[in-house]
Amino acid sequence: MTTPEPAPSADGIPKDTLNRNWTELLQELRSTQTGVQVLTGFLLAVPFTDRFDTLDDVERTAYLVVLACSVGATVALLAPVAHHRILFRRDRRPWLVQSANRIARAGLVLAALTMCGVVFLAFSIVAGRAAGIVASLATVLGYVALWLVVPLRAHPPARR
Repeated sequence: MTTPEPAPSADGIPKDTLNRNWTELLQELRSTQTGVQVLTGFLLAVPFTDRFDTLDDVERTAYLVVLACSVGATVALLAPVAHHRILFRRDRRPWLVQSANRIARAGLVLAALTMCGVVFLAFSIVAGRAAGIVASLATVLGYVALWLVVPLRAHPPARR
């Protein structure tokens, strides 16, 4: 007895594959959403601390850029859930999986930029501007190495 082929979606991708991809993406988003939301909440509270008035113009500008990246990451990482709620039971799973993947990637980039900026601010305030720049660049290199180089070396993109 053979098992029947899974029913394909309108895009020709088996529904089982789409459902698995969607579930995996949601699991990944859950783990990043919490961290980004906590970081955003912390950053929103920073201007109300006594020490905020001691920041110079560069540090204040960096803070605003970091805050904008963090809010952007929060928006991007929550967007797929909002899309799913709006499109629930409208047979839009292929679009949801594709768009959520793109938006999640953008959210991850914004989260990484946020962390690099937070590192710059912390090191700049504690150890000086040069230390902030060095620490932030080291953080960028860490993200590039672990998020891009390692997976792409393990599994190079297919040639067309």
